[in-house]
Amino acid sequence: QVQLVESGGGSVQSGGSLRLSCAASGGIFSINAMGWYRQAPGKQREVVALITRGGDTAYADSVKGRCTISRDNAKNTVYLKMNSLQPEDTAVYYCNADGTRYGRGGIRYTGNYWGQGTQVTVSS
Repeated sequence: QVQLVESGGGSVQSGGSLRLSCAASGGIFSINAMGWYRQAPGKQREVVALITRGGDTAYADSVKGRCTISRDNAKNTVYLKMNSLQPEDTAVYYCNADGTRYGRGGIRYTGNYWGQGTQVTVSS
């Protein structure tokens, strides 16, 4: 099974910055699209940023210009640099990946995977 482990969350004051990381591991054949999502209390999970294996990116309007998604394919790791953080950015941030893993007998399985989430809290 592919595991995604996030790190880098924390508490910052308004205007501060954070860099989230997410590393994929576990019998990986390939990791394709990766992304960051967030869920604030009482709200639905929403996309923050997406990146293809080739490096094409897309951002939610709410973070465009303030966040940068990047990845290291050799490390199966995706990053999210967030600047000018505001209280409305407070949420649990989740890493997501489309990946193919090795199974028994060399069979490959493609699936969509989620990390456990990392809390980001921005105080005014």
